Amino acid sequence: MSSVLESVNRRTQMVGQNRLELLLFSLGSSQVYGINVFKVKEVFHCPTLTKVPQQHPCVAGMAHIRGETIAIIDMDYAIGNPKMGPEIKNPLVIITEYNMTTQGFLVHSVEKIVNLNWEEMHAPPKGTGKNHYLTAVTQIENRIVEIIDVEKILSEVNFRSMDIKKGFFTEDDRKKGGACEVLVVDDSSIARKQITRVVLAAGAKVVTMNDGKLACEYLKALADSGVDVCNKFALVISDIEMPEMDGYTLTAEIRNDHRLENLHVLLHTSLSGVFNRAMVEKVGANDFLAKFNPDLLAARIKERVSLSGNGKGKGAMI
Repeated sequence: MSSVLESVNRRTQMVGQNRLELLLFSLGSSQVYGINVFKVKEVFHCPTLTKVPQQHPCVAGMAHIRGETIAIIDMDYAIGNPKMGPEIKNPLVIITEYNMTTQGFLVHSVEKIVNLNWEEMHAPPKGTGKNHYLTAVTQIENRIVEIIDVEKILSEVNFRSMDIKKGFFTEDDRKKGGACEVLVVDDSSIARKQITRVVLAAGAKVVTMNDGKLACEYLKALADSGVDVCNKFALVISDIEMPEMDGYTLTAEIRNDHRLENLHVLLHTSLSGVFNRAMVEKVGANDFLAKFNPDLLAARIKERVSLSGNGKGKGAMI
C-alpha cells in the first residue's frame, strides 16, 4: 500500500507529458475505476471526519488537511450506490483538484497506477443511458475500468455557482452572437451543458461533440464539403482529457490542416492545479482556461464573438 501511495504523490508532480496515467481504485465491489493521476494531490487513510449541519448527503464530512478544510465526498453514494458502511475498515481518501477546487473522495482501496494512450480510452457504450456517471471506459488486464464523471458529481454537490453574472451579455452582444457558431468538445455531459449555457447566453449557436476524434472528423468532413470552417466557427472550446483523442492532439490536428489552421482554439480544462502552459502553446492553442468559471468563460466568448462579428481576430495567439 505505501508504495502505491508514494507513487501517486511522486507522479502527481509531473506535468506536461502528453499521456494518461490512471490511478485504479475500488469502491468496495469487483468493479475497478480510474482517475487521472494529474488530478490527484494525495492519497491517505481517511482521517476523523467532522459532520457539518445540513451538509450535502454525498458529503461524508469535513477534514482539516495541511491547513485547509476539505469536503470528503462518498464517491460510491454520489454515483447512486449505498453509502460506505462501517464494515469497510480503513477506507482511503483521494485528494483531488478539479475546477479550481480541492476535495476528497472516500474510496475502499487503491490498486496501482497504469500508463495508457488516450486512444485506448473509449466513450461509454450507448446503451448506458443518459444518467450514468461515466466519461470513458477502457480495458486493462482483461478488466473493464470505468472513468467517473467527477465534474457531474461536483455539479450536483454544488460547491459554487455556475451562473453568469446578470447582465453580462448586452443586447448588442447577442445580436453579434446570432451570426456565430461555437464548437464545444468535452467528454463530460455536465461540462457540455455548462459551456452550452454560456454560449447560448451570448446569442451564438452551439455544436457539441463528446471527444476529440469525433470533433476532428466533423471539422475535416465540413472542409471536404467546401465549408469555410474558420469562418463558420468563432471558436472551438475543447477539453483536454477525452477518450479516443485528447484536446492536445485535436489542436495539433487542426493546426496541421491548412483548411482549419486558423480556427481559434480555447483549451478548457479541469487540470487547474497542474496546468502546463508550455504544452498548450506547443500544440498551437490560442488560449486556455481552467474550469469552471462561467464569467471568465463568458468573457472569452464575448471577445471572440465581437471579433468574429467584425471579421477580425482569427488565429491570433493570446
